Amino acid sequence: MPTARLHKSSSLDIYSALTETSLELPFINEGISAGFPSPALDFVDFKIDLNRHLIKHPYSTFYGLVKGHSMKDAGINDGDLLVIDKSLEPVNNKIAVCFIDGEFTLKRIKIKKNECWLIPENESYEPIRVTEENDFLIWGMVTYVIKSF
Repeated sequence: MPTARLHKSSSLDIYSALTETSLELPFINEGISAGFPSPALDFVDFKIDLNRHLIKHPYSTFYGLVKGHSMKDAGINDGDLLVIDKSLEPVNNKIAVCFIDGEFTLKRIKIKKNECWLIPENESYEPIRVTEENDFLIWGMVTYVIKSF
């Protein structure tokens, strides 16, 4: 069953998370040596189901495909896959998917008294001050980033 794309934009594509299936993949629970290879890797018995480990709230979890470079200094790059949980409360200084004036954007949220700022993690981009004139919603909190290499 394919994942459904719910939204496509220049900065983020959003997909539904399919959690009805499971796929157990080999898992090396001793860690992976960055030095010499371990002979223990020939005997991998453990399995991991990424749905069970990455998705805590299946009905409010979505995936987002990052487009652009505004969060590169936070280690989030073009082509990375986000796990987004809409059930989590916004937390100051955390990374969120926000909907502002008809567009989705990925930014660090800064909440001060009666102000909210969307902070990029790339000095080439300007912070966005959210005002009463903006159509604004913190759509979901990023819980994981799956890197694209």
